[in-house]
Amino acid sequence: MQHIYSDIIQFRGSHYDFGYMQGELLKGSITITNRRKQWQIRKQRFSISENEVKRAILPFAPGIWDELIGLQDGLQMPMEEVLKEFGGYRLDYVKSGCSIFTDSNYMIRNYDFHPRTYEGRYTIFQPKDQGYAVIGPSQRITGRMDGMNEKGLAMGYNFIHRRKPGEGFICNMIGRMILENCANVFEAISLLKEIPHRHSFSYVVLDENEETYVIEATPRGVEVRQSNVCTNHFEVLKEENRHHLDDSYKRVEAIRQQQSKATDEYQAFRMMNDTDRGIFSDKYKNWAGTIHTSAYFPKQRKAWFALGGDRKPVIFDFDRWLRGERITTTRILGEVDTDLAFGHMDEVVR
Repeated sequence: MQHIYSDIIQFRGSHYDFGYMQGELLKGSITITNRRKQWQIRKQRFSISENEVKRAILPFAPGIWDELIGLQDGLQMPMEEVLKEFGGYRLDYVKSGCSIFTDSNYMIRNYDFHPRTYEGRYTIFQPKDQGYAVIGPSQRITGRMDGMNEKGLAMGYNFIHRRKPGEGFICNMIGRMILENCANVFEAISLLKEIPHRHSFSYVVLDENEETYVIEATPRGVEVRQSNVCTNHFEVLKEENRHHLDDSYKRVEAIRQQQSKATDEYQAFRMMNDTDRGIFSDKYKNWAGTIHTSAYFPKQRKAWFALGGDRKPVIFDFDRWLRGERITTTRILGEVDTDLAFGHMDEVVR
C-alpha cells in the first residue's frame, strides 16, 4: 500500500495569472521532469504549430490560450514545449479505464489510469475574465478529467479507443472546455457536436435539472443517449468499439446489479469506491487502476473526492467557496495498492 497525495490549488483571477501561478509552482518539479522523460522515450510523430493551436482554441476557449501564455511565462519554457505538454490539441492519449454512475442528484466517477500519468492536483478556479468557475482534478495541467462548474454542470469522460485519430482536441482539454463554457447538459451536447475530436470517448454530463446524458464522440461523429451507467464501450456507435471489452461489460453489470442498494449518495459512493464491489479496479500495470473517486452534487454545489479505495471522501463546499470563503486544507491524502511510481511524487525511469 502506497501513500499518495493531491495538492489543492485554488485561484481567483484571470486565466493568464492562473497560468503564470501554475508555471511558477511547476518550475523544476518532478511532474515536469517526468513529462520530459516521457518524450525522450515516446517519439513525437508531428510538429506542433503555435498558430494552428491558437486558431483551434480561440473559437472555443480564448481564456485557456491566455492560460497557456501564462504557463509559458511562469515556466520560462518555449511555447512549442508548452503546447506539447499542455495544449491539448493533436496530442496522443494512451488507453485507460474509468466507470461513471449517476442519479438525479449526483455523479460518481472512478478515474482509472496508470500512476505515472497522475499529477496530484485538485483545482478550484474562478476566472475573472471569462468562463465559469470549476472544481475538479486536473490532467496535463490545463485539462480536467472530471469536475463541476458554478452552474451545477458535472462532467466525466471514459476512454473508448485511439484508433484513426483526428486533428482535434484530446479528452481532458475537451472536459475543461465543457465545464468553462456550458451551463447545462444541452449546451454541453451542442459543444461536443461542434468541437473537433482527436480520439474516441464517452462524455457523461449531469446538471441541476436532473438530466443525464452520455455523449459518444469520435473524430467521425457524435451520438447522444440517456443512461446512468457508463464504462469503456459505446452503446450506439458499436462499430467503433474495441474487440476486448469483457472488463468494461463486467463493470457495467456490477453497477446495475448493485445500484438498487445505493439508496443514498454515500451508499453509491461506497459502491464505486469499495475495493470488493467489482467496480474499483486494481489493474494499475494495465493502465486501468482506480486512482481517485470523485462525486459531484449539482444542486448542492458540493464535491467529494477520495484517493484510493475504501476511503471516506474529502468534502468540498463549492457554493461557499464561490461566495468568497477559502478552503484551508492544502492537501488530500490517500493510499493506493500499487508499488508503481506516481508522476507527481517519484522520478519515473520509464
